[in-house]
Amino acid sequence: MTETLAERRARLMGPNVPTFYRNPVHIVRGQGVWLWDAAGRRYLDCYNNVAHVGHCHPAVVGAIARQAAELNTHTRYHHDLVLDYIERLTARLGHGISQAIMVCTGSEANDIALRMAQAVTGKTGVIATDNTYHGNTAATSALSSRRPPIGGYPPHVRLVPAPDSLRNPDPDGSVLAGHVARAIAGLEAAGYGFSGMMLCPAFANEGIPSVVPGFFDRTAAVIRQAGGLVLCDEVQPGFGRMGSHFWGHEALGFAPDVVTVGKPMANGHPVAAILARPDVMAAFRNAFGYFNTFGGNPVSAAACLATLQVIEEEGLQDNAARVSAHGMDRLRALRHPLLAEVRGAGLFFGAEFVLDADQTPATDFVADLVEAMVARGFLLNRIGRAGNTLKIRPPMPFGIAEADLLMDALEAALASTPVRA
Repeated sequence: MTETLAERRARLMGPNVPTFYRNPVHIVRGQGVWLWDAAGRRYLDCYNNVAHVGHCHPAVVGAIARQAAELNTHTRYHHDLVLDYIERLTARLGHGISQAIMVCTGSEANDIALRMAQAVTGKTGVIATDNTYHGNTAATSALSSRRPPIGGYPPHVRLVPAPDSLRNPDPDGSVLAGHVARAIAGLEAAGYGFSGMMLCPAFANEGIPSVVPGFFDRTAAVIRQAGGLVLCDEVQPGFGRMGSHFWGHEALGFAPDVVTVGKPMANGHPVAAILARPDVMAAFRNAFGYFNTFGGNPVSAAACLATLQVIEEEGLQDNAARVSAHGMDRLRALRHPLLAEVRGAGLFFGAEFVLDADQTPATDFVADLVEAMVARGFLLNRIGRAGNTLKIRPPMPFGIAEADLLMDALEAALASTPVRA
């Protein structure tokens, strides 16, 4: 009997390996905002932020190939490219952030950010929202509510209620600030102290709630007053995706102490980084003997430089702003009895669906809607505490024509997807 690809994966990778969609798509080729499966079917990619400047962008592919043909080696040798990149990237940041540690994954970056906060404060208590995701290491997975750690959450971790613009509006951020203040008091009383709070400034895994500039100001003031650090995870919103701003924290209008970046920074090449002020970096370097064999290697640095150059030369941040405005106009025009709220921030779009006046999450309906869109050749997904918010996060070259294709298909899928009782 012929072994299916799913069976082969299970045999070689073990059980419960995550994939997208009920019938996983077998992707074999990509170009720009399009992907093709093994049968030759084309899909519009409306979800993947890994290929930030478009799948297989020739400038990034060429930079990787040229550098791989010349040199790729251990990061404890001197090499110019990684320094060139850090200079160019930190030039896009303010708040005294001018130094970086290059690593390979966002999980590594966020793990180090947590240790930076410990090094600066001498304390271990950390805060995140109760509906977020910051990585797969032991430390970062303890901030995630997807699967509680074995043995329960560590006692030095406090998870505060995530912003929810539909159920619990918090227009000025005072509710979040109150939750954080109480969490800090609890950490201090328990003897752990408070080192910092980690957040995604777009609250992307929380369902992209509608928040306005200044929303985080009160919370940031509470954190500063307690002597903690603001740790800003820019893996999803960074590098121009917000449209109006290059960084998510710029769009919200607050100053982080540490910024982490990952997937989009090299268009899918495995790179991430931690960006910090010199005082924060010195505290970490003196407390931890850290190095990373592959982080910032010559090939990775070449990929990063090429990606940043494409963002600038092709005007992709401006494109995100234009497409964001058009996409939101189309989203607001959607009509469906279960549609409760639409929201967006740059090239993030969300649509939350509920079953009744009690705002019971329409989880099954959204799951079916995602599958209906895949069947039509559109890749997107769902997010939020109950998985009842449609999440759209396309590559940055995604244009108005592609947005119209997506919204036309979404209108058709909404009309034909039944509501399960």
